[in-house]
Amino acid sequence: MIAKVSQVAFGKPLVTNVLRGHVAEAIIALALEPEWSWCSADYAGWDFERPDGLRLEVKQSAAMQSWSTVKPSKPIFDVAMRTGHWQGGTEWIAQVGRPAHIYIFAHHGIYADHADHRDPWQWQFYVVATRDLPDVKQAALSTISRFSRPVPITDLADKVRATASQITNEGGV
Repeated sequence: MIAKVSQVAFGKPLVTNVLRGHVAEAIIALALEPEWSWCSADYAGWDFERPDGLRLEVKQSAAMQSWSTVKPSKPIFDVAMRTGHWQGGTEWIAQVGRPAHIYIFAHHGIYADHADHRDPWQWQFYVVATRDLPDVKQAALSTISRFSRPVPITDLADKVRATASQITNEGGV
């Protein structure tokens, strides 16, 4: 049964929006583990964490969708402040803000027949310290690119490590 569901959900190159976040997180996990633990869950306030308490949130967008479109989808990411977050999946912590220290904005920009959301090499990653994000609910890729240059999967761990180092050196954790 699990194999059947997995084949339906992830067996085609284009993955529906509802599940594409899992694909992006799995790709990122390949680059960041074991230094970071993949801990995302329903309504989790962040997707990865380090033993020192540093937290990382993943947002993703793709130009090509699993349904027919006449033009590429605009890369827009939800970065709204939250009223709180779930800790351990059971305890609500009422705290306005963004509970992650770092954001990774994963963008799959290919709008062509060879687009494959499952291919780590087709993604670009933008790593941004949360403190650098503007006070907006949504941010376009053009806004995100003011704070970070894109890196491929092979450079993602180094970029995250450098950003994390800046945050910990400034006492951000």
